Amino acid sequence: MNRSRPLHLFQGFGVELEYMIVRRDTLAILPLADHLLTDRRGRPTRERICGPLRWSNELALHVLELKTNGPVATLDGLAGRFGAAVTEVNRELAGLDACLMPTAMHPWMAPHTEARLWPHGDKAIYQAYHRIFDCRGHGWTNLQSCHLNLPFSGDEEFGRLHAAVRLLLPILPALAASSPFVEGRFSTALDTRLLVYQQNQKRLPLIAGAIIPEAVFTRRDYRRRILQPMYRAIAPFDGERLLRHEWLNSRGAIARFQRSTIEIRLLDVQECPLADQAVLTAVAAVLRALVEERWQPLAVQKAWPVAPLATLLARTIHQGEQARLDDPAYLAAFGFPASAGTAGELWSHLVATLDGEHPEDFQEVREPLRVMLEQGPLARRLLNAVGEHPDPAGLRSVYGELCACLATNRLFPAPSESFRQPAGPAQNNHQPPTRIEP
Repeated sequence: MNRSRPLHLFQGFGVELEYMIVRRDTLAILPLADHLLTDRRGRPTRERICGPLRWSNELALHVLELKTNGPVATLDGLAGRFGAAVTEVNRELAGLDACLMPTAMHPWMAPHTEARLWPHGDKAIYQAYHRIFDCRGHGWTNLQSCHLNLPFSGDEEFGRLHAAVRLLLPILPALAASSPFVEGRFSTALDTRLLVYQQNQKRLPLIAGAIIPEAVFTRRDYRRRILQPMYRAIAPFDGERLLRHEWLNSRGAIARFQRSTIEIRLLDVQECPLADQAVLTAVAAVLRALVEERWQPLAVQKAWPVAPLATLLARTIHQGEQARLDDPAYLAAFGFPASAGTAGELWSHLVATLDGEHPEDFQEVREPLRVMLEQGPLARRLLNAVGEHPDPAGLRSVYGELCACLATNRLFPAPSESFRQPAGPAQNNHQPPTRIEP
């Protein structure tokens, strides 16, 4: 979201969605991102501009990121734009017997033997990460997320936005968890991506902290209390200073001062762009209400320490929408009319309240949100489909259907044809896999 003059709060949105490249028959990962990311001479490149979106690489060679080409003024219409991009990617992958697969983790990938890191261009950064942290595990090469970048201008707006984001982070998995399976089994957590994400840099704990950012509300304090200690911690391992940048920060939301945004990283990617747009719309609406002090003054929001927020996050990572919220002060921060409830009940309250006040914001995503609130996040729906002890054939069938959901931009399971978004002009002919190689 680079601009010469920073945008003000909620004047723009930057969205990034990550997907896996897999074989169409077995759904095993395929390290083919560099076949999609080439310049006019056929040489691998980090990014490729495709209309309103950019395609870009990630650490793992089987992961492709689709992102807005700069900030967009509204989240409306993003599902169609990302859906068209998915169609184009799948069209190019079809000749390689490959397709894109959604969700935040591959359900049976063995990263220590299967994963390959991006070998081109900026590979020195990835090589440094690998040398320091060993990037062969799930927490590095088997996780796909949805990132939301929100702008601010100056310290006052930064403080307001950071206070609101910190409060909302603990309940994001209750809406967005999509990673219940790892190595062919239920991990016992709905958001396994966040479990492994929390541990991927445990050698240097200051880099991720407690995932919930510290209570700092000015750029100067943020640099002093978060960035500088992190840079000092990495220095003995990073003599070339490759990693001493603000993106080294692995908290659940990080300040990107170079582009005057806060980047939220705790959202699992969903089964299709329509579902991601629904999640992002709800998140943005709640953050706007918090920033505007809809339920509590800013001073009260700023007073929250890390520990109770981290405790709530741990519950929603494991239990999703069924996580019990029994802190009356936390519920009061969102105007919840009771002293206890579940995370799902809190989200239902928030969406109903804000949809009632600003129905135009929810017009495109009202039905997808209804499905998520009534049936649970995607992780819950996947568990309901195959159970906590899935067999390979069950996972194969369900994740083949998820590939079809992504290709046609529809929710899983599809409760209605009325809110299916057009996926683009061609290539919605995904064939279910015939065998599986866990």
